[in-house]
Amino acid sequence: MILGIGSDLANIERIQGTLDRFGDRFRNRVFTEVEQQKAERRKDVAGTYAKRWAAKEACSKALGTGLQMGISWKDMAVSNLRTGQPVMEVTGWAKERLETMTPEGHEAIIHVTLTDDHPWAQAFVVIEARAIKA
Repeated sequence: MILGIGSDLANIERIQGTLDRFGDRFRNRVFTEVEQQKAERRKDVAGTYAKRWAAKEACSKALGTGLQMGISWKDMAVSNLRTGQPVMEVTGWAKERLETMTPEGHEAIIHVTLTDDHPWAQAFVVIEARAIKA
């Protein structure tokens, strides 16, 4: 069953402007070390950050909270499987919220997809509850 759906569209140029203006202060407030390492290795640094920004926004919407109610930017982190597929991990308050949304006897699975077409970066997040097999 679907527990939540979220989407977000981020402007890559706006993210670049924020990186130029605030630098590490912005990076360290919003992105985990793993996310920063990934972005800084990429040719399109701002695009990589913008996709992750959009994913965090989309995830907070799928959790039904937006970026309020105590969720920290770093409570939601995007990494990639070896295949390149993005995955979302939640910690802190976001994890607590996910656990309260998940019906007993089910496990929550967060699906995330990212795309960009300059100057836009987009993310979709679907939170699924899957029955735990006994």
